[in-house]
Amino acid sequence: MAARDLGKCDIAIVGGGLAGGLAALALAAKRPDLDVRLVEPGPIGGNHVWSFFDSDIAKKDRWLVAPLVRYHWEKYGVCFPAHRRTLRMGYKSITGEALAEAVAATLPEDRIIAEKAKHVAPDHVLLARGGRLSARHVIDARGAVKNPAIECGWQKFVGQALTIAGGHGVDRPVVMDASVEQVDGYRFVYLLPFDAETLFVEDTYYSDGAELDVAAIRDRIAAYAEARQWEVAAVTREETGVLPVVIGGDFDRLWPASDRTARIGVRAGTFHATTGYSLPDAVRTAAALPELADRRDLAAALRARAAASWRRQRFYRMLGAMLFRAAEPDERYRIFQRFYRLPAGLVARFYAGQSRTADKLRILSGKPPVPVGRALTALRRFDWK
Repeated sequence: MAARDLGKCDIAIVGGGLAGGLAALALAAKRPDLDVRLVEPGPIGGNHVWSFFDSDIAKKDRWLVAPLVRYHWEKYGVCFPAHRRTLRMGYKSITGEALAEAVAATLPEDRIIAEKAKHVAPDHVLLARGGRLSARHVIDARGAVKNPAIECGWQKFVGQALTIAGGHGVDRPVVMDASVEQVDGYRFVYLLPFDAETLFVEDTYYSDGAELDVAAIRDRIAAYAEARQWEVAAVTREETGVLPVVIGGDFDRLWPASDRTARIGVRAGTFHATTGYSLPDAVRTAAALPELADRRDLAAALRARAAASWRRQRFYRMLGAMLFRAAEPDERYRIFQRFYRLPAGLVARFYAGQSRTADKLRILSGKPPVPVGRALTALRRFDWK
């Protein structure tokens, strides 16, 4: 039986996560003349909270994320065994629900195809239920897949929104509370105060393995809340994640030049190699798409952007190699403890993936927080491509 024909559009975006959702919003806003379809079995945006520093997003691109922001704070804190600090830097969060609402309000209903893609090609998508959608350009935004071209450690987490009876008393985000017991690598707790009684608590690990023991981490979140003397009345949401922390790899194997299907987001390798966060790159790519959409070589143009991003991430891959190869797992926190003694502007540029040469020298200068011999070994093994 022939696949049912869903017609032809200008651009078909496969994947309605962060990268795909932002791309759809940017194209709808700046190129209303284009027929853009979004293929996502749902829900769009998924069950996620994405946070970012104000300095992560260029001023010219903030129009894209501003309507999605649900929470905003003027400062944030960090906590380590030997160092505490508050940084005056704007910090914002958006939710999967906010992204879904924006996409639903922007794209006509018939342009959102709530089905799973079975096959993605440069000019068409085959759907799991038998449909075929043709397009001038297909953009693959389906997120990460295991790829032997990448060598990595992992940042993994379980996050819960807790309702705290009587209030939690946290007045700003805590991006890293590493005063907790170090388990399974570098462990820290991340806190977002959504309101006086609602606190998002995420237990995060920089680990050698990608395995995520959700039940054990739930118990640790409960123990953390008990130690803070919070009375948990309810858990209103939970999310999990496993993000690659890239320490080596070959971009030409990750995205071969012979693959003519356009990619964006994590599938294109555009994310911060040390933190695993993809939002700044997703915004930059989405904001650029309206001007690229008419190019016949869109896939090649996006691949060139991704390759350039990969090259710029070389320094951050090197830091990841130091983290995972030079530091003992339960001593990894010392690297971040030292990092958070550095100037606030340097910290901001680091998270934005925009570190200057002077920043890099400052990060690497002084006595390393890892054994010198192991640091030198890690550097010798590092792939500098």
